[in-house]
Amino acid sequence: MKRRGLLKLGIGGAVLLGVVGGGLALLKPGLVEGHMSPAARELMRAVGLGVMDGLWPAPGPARDSAVQAHLDRVDANIGGYPAAVRAELSQLFALLASSGGRLGLLGMSQDWPQASAAEIQHMMNELRLSSLDLRQQIYHALRDLNTIAFFTAPEHWASTGYPGPREIP
Repeated sequence: MKRRGLLKLGIGGAVLLGVVGGGLALLKPGLVEGHMSPAARELMRAVGLGVMDGLWPAPGPARDSAVQAHLDRVDANIGGYPAAVRAELSQLFALLASSGGRLGLLGMSQDWPQASAAEIQHMMNELRLSSLDLRQQIYHALRDLNTIAFFTAPEHWASTGYPGPREIP
């Protein structure tokens, strides 16, 4: 394939992805009235469990409660972002919550709730090491949204060795 043909293919793919993603975001937005949709919460739950694997309580009611509190913090953080950032996140969540977007962008065939922590970690590493800026940006968005919400919670400070804020005399 010649360079010009490759460029046309790349531009065509980007346009197609944009049209499909935009259509999905209109039909099933990732954010509804400023809050994560149920599909977006499943996505962020799976990524949160994978990214912070080993830092959560053992599976059971304590873990379920901690993860729900974590997702509420992620949701609250997103609510504080500018409208343009929330719109982009809504499109990203809508695209990644769809089976086509998940398969096309991430290479994941199974739904988010069925993915193991190891599979999520592998997918995140593939995104991180990708030569495509879009995939790296997806990695940073998913990881950063989860880690910010996780490590700003006082109950998680001890796991990082952070003693908490110092008293100012």
